[in-house]
Amino acid sequence: MTTTCVIMAGGRGERFWPRSRVHLPKQFLNISGNKSMIQQTVYRLQTLVPVEQIFIITNELYAELIKVQLPSLPLDNIIIEPVGRNTAPCVGLASIIIEEKYPESSMIVIPSDHIIKNENEFINILQTAVLASEQGENLVTLGITPTYPETGYGYIESTNQAIQINDLSVFKVNKFVEKPDEKTADSYLKAGNYYWNSGIFVWKTSVIRAYIKKLMPEIHDLLETMKAAFLLDERNEVIKSEFSKMPDQSIDYGIMEKANDIYVIPCMLGWDDVGSWTALERIDDLDDNGNVIRGNTINIDTKRCIIESNGKLIATLGVEDLIIVETEDVTLICKKEKAQEIKSLIRELKIQKLEKYL
Repeated sequence: MTTTCVIMAGGRGERFWPRSRVHLPKQFLNISGNKSMIQQTVYRLQTLVPVEQIFIITNELYAELIKVQLPSLPLDNIIIEPVGRNTAPCVGLASIIIEEKYPESSMIVIPSDHIIKNENEFINILQTAVLASEQGENLVTLGITPTYPETGYGYIESTNQAIQINDLSVFKVNKFVEKPDEKTADSYLKAGNYYWNSGIFVWKTSVIRAYIKKLMPEIHDLLETMKAAFLLDERNEVIKSEFSKMPDQSIDYGIMEKANDIYVIPCMLGWDDVGSWTALERIDDLDDNGNVIRGNTINIDTKRCIIESNGKLIATLGVEDLIIVETEDVTLICKKEKAQEIKSLIRELKIQKLEKYL
């Protein structure tokens, strides 16, 4: 059975503003290392499958960026979402396109903007997940073993029931749970059978299509209309028309929270979803005062700050727990505890019609 990979790359990384912008979002930036996040993702997966079996689903705005950053990727493997409709329609569209090219295939679905330090272990676990997905009609996900009570992630609760593949335990999932408050997150950490939801999934293409038909019939019907037009000249017009009718729904809510035969593989991968500026504290080295410092800065009596200069000198004196980011046209200053709320600035820019700063 052919293994394919689908990289979801349509997001705008708004919590990483002002570096992540509409014209150059987070997945196309060098956040860690000398390659962009999407380049790192593709190169990582190429140790598992050839580039011809890697697909990227994105929106039309980023197609040219993908061509520039990933010149070896076949042009036909860039799947364009006509409009943004969350992960369930995204996965559905990718599934019918892959099904046409590889009728008998497994499908790894992965975000484009995650840090994974333990790459060899990651590939080993993906190989195991593919094997687990091919046993019956299993849906498999990777669960990150939590190291602290994170409130910004959803969690996966496993049962004690497991199958052994490649010397790894693949646990039956009890349930997916939403982002918890701090007390609940602490209880999950202590329980030992809750894992961060990585957003990485593995299944046979035929199986996810069957689940979409059963649990998300509206999406299934629209996909069937698209599929019927694949051999017609107006294929792209039909996909655009039908996709715009899709409900805005996640694959987690639509499928994973309701399906049977879901399995999770616990992972310790040096993983981070780089969801906001505070992620830099986990992936960068800290100075003696607990600061992350990038670029041209002078800092006196400055503690636990994240400071990034794009060239201009940033000078700080006697400040603590701040995020300070300077780009060519924007300077962001916010408390670290507000890092998850940066989207509110995006909304305000739209209200004030300052789209040039988005």
